[in-house]
Amino acid sequence: MSADPETLRLENASIRLDSMPPAGRELSLSVGEKERALVADRLGVTEIQNLDLSLHAVKFRGGMRVTGRLTAAIVQPSVVFFDPVRQEIDEPIDRVFLPGSEKPHAGTAGAEIFVDVDAEDVPDRFEGPEVDLSELIVETLSLAIDPYPRAEGESLEALGLPKQDEDDSPFASLKSLKNIGDKG
Repeated sequence: MSADPETLRLENASIRLDSMPPAGRELSLSVGEKERALVADRLGVTEIQNLDLSLHAVKFRGGMRVTGRLTAAIVQPSVVFFDPVRQEIDEPIDRVFLPGSEKPHAGTAGAEIFVDVDAEDVPDRFEGPEVDLSELIVETLSLAIDPYPRAEGESLEALGLPKQDEDDSPFASLKSLKNIGDKG
C-alpha cells in the first residue's frame, strides 16, 4: 500500500492565510492511525506509533511563518539483528511560506553558483489562500529518523563475525601505490 508522495495530504494539516487573525493561529495536530500508516510506508519504517504537532502560524511578508514542535515515536528494524527498535523524536519546526510559484532561473551556462550555508533557508511556495503543511511534517520527521537504528548495546562485533584484517581490505592494495615520501 504505497502512498503516492504527490497526493499524501494529512487531514487538518493546513492553514488558511486569508482568515488568519493578526496574532496568528495555533494548530495542534495528532495524526490518526490510517495517516500514520501511510507516512510510515512512505518513509520505509515499520510503524509510527504517534505523531503530534504543536504549531504557531503568523502572517509574514505576505505569506506565513510556521514555528513549533513535532514529536513522534517510530519503530524500525535494527541494522544489526533486525529486531524492532523504537525511537522517540522531538524536533523544532521553523519554516516560511510565501505565495506564488517559484520561477525557475535558467542562469548563464557555466556560471558559478555561490551557496551561503549560514543564510536562511529558501522559503517554500504555495498557491491560493491555504498552506498545506503535510510535506513539512513528513520532511521534518524523515530528517529526524535515525538511518542506522540499533538497540542499546548492539554492535557488529556481537554478530560474531571474524574481524577483517587490514591486508584483506579492498584498500590494502592501494597502500602499495603510495610513495614513502607522500604526506597524504
